[in-house]
Amino acid sequence: MAVADTGSFSAAGRKLNRAQSVISYGIANLEAQLGLKLFEREGTREPQLTEIGRAMLEDARRMVGVLQSIRSRVDGHHQGLEAEVALSVDATLPSPVLVRVLKAFEAQFPTVMLRLHIGSLGLIPDHVVSGQSDLGIGGLLGEVDVHLVRIGFMSIVLAAAPSHPLARLPKPVALEDAREHTQLVVTDQSERTKGRDFGVFAYRTWRLTDVRTKHTLMREGLGWGGLPRWLIADDLASGRLVELDLEPYSEVRSSLYAMHRVDRSPKPAAAWLIDQFKRQLGCFNEFEPDHLPEEEPGTAHRSAP
Repeated sequence: MAVADTGSFSAAGRKLNRAQSVISYGIANLEAQLGLKLFEREGTREPQLTEIGRAMLEDARRMVGVLQSIRSRVDGHHQGLEAEVALSVDATLPSPVLVRVLKAFEAQFPTVMLRLHIGSLGLIPDHVVSGQSDLGIGGLLGEVDVHLVRIGFMSIVLAAAPSHPLARLPKPVALEDAREHTQLVVTDQSERTKGRDFGVFAYRTWRLTDVRTKHTLMREGLGWGGLPRWLIADDLASGRLVELDLEPYSEVRSSLYAMHRVDRSPKPAAAWLIDQFKRQLGCFNEFEPDHLPEEEPGTAHRSAP
């Protein structure tokens, strides 16, 4: 690589702080081992890569890259850096925030592998408590034995398609009217809140396992419900969804937390992730309404029907 990059044996020697004879011997020895001629030396002022030499150069660059990665991984291990971070993230976390954090993570920790699980509600703390994830990002439902760091919030609003009967009623919409129409509800797949409902008003409900499907069905008029404001901001602006003013309901900020097991302190990459999520959510939340009440800790999603 040094000979190819510098254009001569002597320049490669200077770059590597070796005598030219050592470089020449090293290339000749490599050619003998491979049974290939890597450089043309006759009839040229400087050595020129042969056709097979150019192909082998790319292999050499990949090998050096792997060696550098091994060295970085070993150095990171000596410094306490994780080989892998298992991360569980609630699907309601703003996608732009997740993307920005993970892009920065890739640049900051190129040797650390990432295992990412997208879930909802109680699955996030369940993964943390069980050790399936090193770090969880999401809200809380009830009490859970994890260490919490508040990193931001999200705003939940009630909405429906403009063709939905509730969207055509005078505001505010009476609770009695809302109860008569199918409410779309994301069900907690964990056992943490089995048999309990949060923010469910209607007599008839459709139970879903993910917020994206709920979003799609609401846009098609197949029920009403609550969704993060960031997720439906474009729909509200374009009229594909309309915000419902339900009498007993007020839009609130639902707190988001980074969570890890109480008996395990975050290692460097996980600790960095906590700080980055808090930083990026802070930037993102600057554009959220600032007049909303806060939910009490432990009741996140209660107003996210």
